[in-house]
Amino acid sequence: MADDKPKFQERLQGILHRDVPAAYSLNPESDGEEAEASCVAFGYLRGIREQANAVEFRFRDGNSVFFPYSIMGSWKHNPSEGLLLKFSGDLVYLVLIRGSNLGQRLKEGAIDLIRGGLQRHRVLWLREMTDEDIKRVGETGPTIDSIEVAEFDSPAALKEWVIKKAPAFVKNQ
Repeated sequence: MADDKPKFQERLQGILHRDVPAAYSLNPESDGEEAEASCVAFGYLRGIREQANAVEFRFRDGNSVFFPYSIMGSWKHNPSEGLLLKFSGDLVYLVLIRGSNLGQRLKEGAIDLIRGGLQRHRVLWLREMTDEDIKRVGETGPTIDSIEVAEFDSPAALKEWVIKKAPAFVKNQ
């Protein structure tokens, strides 16, 4: 007997690459202040006082990595280089997000990724966008071209990686 059900990876690809409007969209099952909303690049909690416990980074291949906000340390934004987030636990993790308009408010004015989102712990997830998604959004909102995550057990290895991947974030090279 043949199994005609789509496999997990096929279902996942359908979810990750579905046509999602570039603008704000609500989860229809949620209500009021606790509702989630999203644009193509990231999802967030709508309530101004709501905070997420963790942030998920979604990759094009269907994999994800989660980091609790409680271990998020310093982070830097350089529009020409991207956004560099540091998470410190047993090891130090750097997350390099490259894209455009990362600090731009969504057209509803409700939130932006950096100040209203990550700074206030309201971002639930960020995702690497497809080329089609990026073209569709254009200059009207934030886009995420790539997300790189690296782990380090020494400051020297961390600095070497940043010099190689995102030199604008290194002082006194």
